[in-house]
Amino acid sequence: MTAPSTVDWRGVAAEETEELPDRVGILLRARSRRLLGSMLRPHRRALLVAVVIIVAENAAVMAAPWLVGVGIDRGIPALRRGDAGPLLTILAALIGCAVLDALLRTAFLLRLGRIGQDVLFDLRRRLFDHFQRLSLAFHERYTSGRTVARLTSDLDALNELIDESLDGLVTALLSVLSVGVILMLLDLPLALVTLATFPPLWLLARWFRTRSFDAYRRTRQTVSDLIVQFVESLGGIRAVQAFRREPRNEAIFGKLNADYQRANARSFRLIALFVPGVNLLGKTATAAVLLVGGYRVLDGDLRIGVLTSFLLYLVRFFDPMQDIAMFYNSFQSASAALEKLSGVLEEQPSVPAPADPVRLPAGRARGEIGFDRIEFGYRDTVVLPDFSLRVPAGQTVALVGATGAGKSTVARLLARFYDPRAGAVRLDGVDLRELSEVDLRAAVVMVTQENFLFTGSVADNIAFGRPDASRAEIEAAARAIGAHEFISALPDGYDTDVRKRGGRLSAGQRQLVAFARAFIADPAVLILDEATSSLDVPSERLVQRALRTILADRTALIIAHRLSTVEIADRVLVMDAGRIVEDGSPTDLIDADGHFATLHQAWRDSLV
Repeated sequence: MTAPSTVDWRGVAAEETEELPDRVGILLRARSRRLLGSMLRPHRRALLVAVVIIVAENAAVMAAPWLVGVGIDRGIPALRRGDAGPLLTILAALIGCAVLDALLRTAFLLRLGRIGQDVLFDLRRRLFDHFQRLSLAFHERYTSGRTVARLTSDLDALNELIDESLDGLVTALLSVLSVGVILMLLDLPLALVTLATFPPLWLLARWFRTRSFDAYRRTRQTVSDLIVQFVESLGGIRAVQAFRREPRNEAIFGKLNADYQRANARSFRLIALFVPGVNLLGKTATAAVLLVGGYRVLDGDLRIGVLTSFLLYLVRFFDPMQDIAMFYNSFQSASAALEKLSGVLEEQPSVPAPADPVRLPAGRARGEIGFDRIEFGYRDTVVLPDFSLRVPAGQTVALVGATGAGKSTVARLLARFYDPRAGAVRLDGVDLRELSEVDLRAAVVMVTQENFLFTGSVADNIAFGRPDASRAEIEAAARAIGAHEFISALPDGYDTDVRKRGGRLSAGQRQLVAFARAFIADPAVLILDEATSSLDVPSERLVQRALRTILADRTALIIAHRLSTVEIADRVLVMDAGRIVEDGSPTDLIDADGHFATLHQAWRDSLV
């Protein structure tokens, strides 16, 4: 097990904490408290007002049993003497307390609900914004299912706590504290009888708290695992059905579902033991008070009104214990969720924004690229041991080589999805780590074979490259890369909804829309990572014509296995094991009878 001193607990999710040392668990809970404090801090004044309201409401509620006792001891004897005034006054006071209780309770619930929803609104926004800011490395290791779980089930747990449990807890705690004090003031001997039930009540509460903490954390973990399996199974449904893996996925889902069921059953068993236990102690205390108090009433040592008030208060003392138990149910579930959410929010981007951004020398990128003695790898595997490269502005460079040679890694470093371990990647002489995010994304655009399209119109997807583009500019970009004709033929033209992931369009059409998006962004550097690998021959020819347009007057880095795409490059780099083994024009390298010539001949043979 990793020693506590070496654990980077800031990025640890709650589902990973069960095997961690106790010290790390303490740090995780401190992390959760920091998140909770940051969410509540903007609402301090509103919370203070809510506290004042609920304290006043509790005073109105606590007055009722005392008024009942006064009515019995003073109002009824006065009524027997023919004086109805005291009893009517007490009845009016009881009605007034009930009305005040209703008004204050309404005000408290409205204010607390508004605060709770504002907190959840802010938390959802912070989570979404933070997920977008986190580096590609985080998203590659943090599955989409876990992301969905954070934004759904974990937020739902907090929502349940705020909407359904928090007001019950506040009321219950105030009731218990108030009643405890009142019982001591009302009659000390009867209060001491009640206190006899406290040791077993404390032991029962401690037993419940200890076991429920683990039980509800297990519940959050199992529901998270369930969501992950569900999302990933449906996300890869094509592969699942193609390989007939439905039985396997059903077996995995069934096991996770059973784990979730068992975790919930354990929580329910704890509640099923705790609530009746509290009831039993409450009934025992009531019986003892009634017995002792009854004898004292008969002896004239205690007025019957005081005994009645004491019993009414006693009910208000033990009943809230169940509310506290129900709250603890929600609280433990929400605490486990908060640990996970705080872990995400404290995750630091592995590609941080520069503290003091540097502007490009000319104000706009020319497109000169430099890789200076780059060392980079994934985890323990070094992909680029010592990589250097210079690409003049306006040059089109093709990277070729076997799978795993490091081509896509070069592209990702240039797009600054990752930072090198050593060395520097430069744009116009400026280290990318010192360049502002806005300038970098305006200067460097990457198009991949996935060519992801968002649900919405074709025009919206093209304008994704420049949101302020006019319709005329969008159509001009589509015409420039040869996409206008097929877009115009769609049912609603540029307003046609491409549907989920662009499913309404063919692979070639999606690629052209992606090129139009890149064209309208007008970057100084364009990266094409296997942008034509999934296309058929007719679609590839269409895209090839678009490429000549989109690559004009800009620096381009093309990664492709299809050498038809490579032929339009000014320069070809052949990579092997993270190093450049050949460098030259396509024609020169074909004539040189080296690696590229062999690749080119193999490609020509495949076309026969």
